[in-house]
Amino acid sequence: MISKLTPLLTGFSRKRELWWQFTVRAVEVRHRGSYLGVVWLVLNPLLMLALYVTVFGFIFGSRFHGAADEGPISFSLAVFLGLSLFHVLSETISAAPSLIVGNPNLVKKVVFPLEILPLANVSAYWFHFLINMGLFFVGALVVGHPVSFTGLLWLPLILAPHVMLTLGIGWFVSALGVFFRDVTQITQIIVQIILYASAVFYSTSMLHGLAWQILKWNPLLHTIQLARQALLWNQPLNLTHLGFTWFAGITTCIFGRWFFQKTKHAFADVI
Repeated sequence: MISKLTPLLTGFSRKRELWWQFTVRAVEVRHRGSYLGVVWLVLNPLLMLALYVTVFGFIFGSRFHGAADEGPISFSLAVFLGLSLFHVLSETISAAPSLIVGNPNLVKKVVFPLEILPLANVSAYWFHFLINMGLFFVGALVVGHPVSFTGLLWLPLILAPHVMLTLGIGWFVSALGVFFRDVTQITQIIVQIILYASAVFYSTSMLHGLAWQILKWNPLLHTIQLARQALLWNQPLNLTHLGFTWFAGITTCIFGRWFFQKTKHAFADVI
């Protein structure tokens, strides 16, 4: 399965300049016309963190009980980390249905590699995620919860399958959105389901019986839990869950790419 990713990555390395140009454009378009511009890249996550610290940490007094000394700020950092991972996926799903349809001029250019569009969009969302992570690390250091070196070593292994998952979904949903315009409405519901099915606001220890039997197949749930264990709670990681996220990420990436390639020849006719 991993061998199937090699030609995919090699192909994109040859188009890296185009990939970079469209990624930069995707980042700029998001804040074009606003007075603060790229300042929102930092201001938005800061405001979001302050909101969750106030509401969940202090008002509701919620806890994950992942660490013995977990306080309201530590809990809020865990929520912020989970939401940052969720937002990468949710933004990918929400934007993908109109991505190809919204660029008919590029679709009609036979030589243009359309697969760059979902790739650039997902890259832009991951750029925003990296900014969030920078704020997360600063916040953890300020409140006396610095991330351990071991946690930092685990982080790439935890995030890599999520990158592949979002990329595969981006390819699949963007291609599907060309043929079925109702996908845009359906994805809004799916995003909400994923939010509450991924243990963003609650601990996985609360899941029992049928709920766990269903939600354990959600790779995002495990990615969030693994990230919290590595970066916040200094707990040993469940390697079975990590392996599952890798399997889900690689499988989704390969299938999404395959589906996009199989259907892109019909895009121009449909649009």
